[in-house]
Amino acid sequence: MNCRIARNTTLVLVMILGVMAPGTGCAQDDADFRMEIGGALGSCFYLGDANTAFYKGQRAAAGVLWRYLFDHHNVLKASLTTGGIKGTVTPDMDFYPQNPQAGVADPTPNAYRFSGSVTDLSCLYELNFWPYGYYNDFQGHKRLTPFLQLGLGLSYGSAGKDVSANIPLGVGVKYRLGKRVNVALDWTMHFSLSDKLDNYANPQGIKSEGWKNKDSYCMTLLTLTYSFAPICQTCNKAY
Repeated sequence: MNCRIARNTTLVLVMILGVMAPGTGCAQDDADFRMEIGGALGSCFYLGDANTAFYKGQRAAAGVLWRYLFDHHNVLKASLTTGGIKGTVTPDMDFYPQNPQAGVADPTPNAYRFSGSVTDLSCLYELNFWPYGYYNDFQGHKRLTPFLQLGLGLSYGSAGKDVSANIPLGVGVKYRLGKRVNVALDWTMHFSLSDKLDNYANPQGIKSEGWKNKDSYCMTLLTLTYSFAPICQTCNKAY
């Protein structure tokens, strides 16, 4: 009788372990997702002929973003953001002539002021320093990681009504608040191929080529994203 009870107990335990085994293999994967979507809020400033100081003339910025996670290190990000930019040319800055194209020396410095916005559409590659994940398991996943980013983008400046390509380059740090919630601090400098984002091109009458004497802008954003499309196909079936 006791042997029969022991056999039955052992059989039940084996069955329970057999049922639990697949779930255990996927338990760590229930927080692995292929995509993220969310929004961003922060500040923006521009660097060019009418402003040469970092973080001077900051204005509000906002946007939306989408991420595709190839793995825990490599991420593709697409973003659409808009931010305010402004600048002022004063006599205590570099000397800008009244009419640089006239070819006549004029000792009177030019004064200029502008206020507008820049809209940016960018696609960037993000490289996480550490394997980004929710569970701190044997694979060494970290809920907090810094990252680098580099990509290609398009800029539209409302002041000069100009469209230009740009190279976004930046750094950031992201944190996994929950299985599906991510927060990040994102700093990106956008180097444009235009000198018209401020509607003030070639103020000294010297034409520039390539990246020389072009306008750029910087966005510092706090992002909040929601993870979806679970990688583990047997997990999160209710979502």
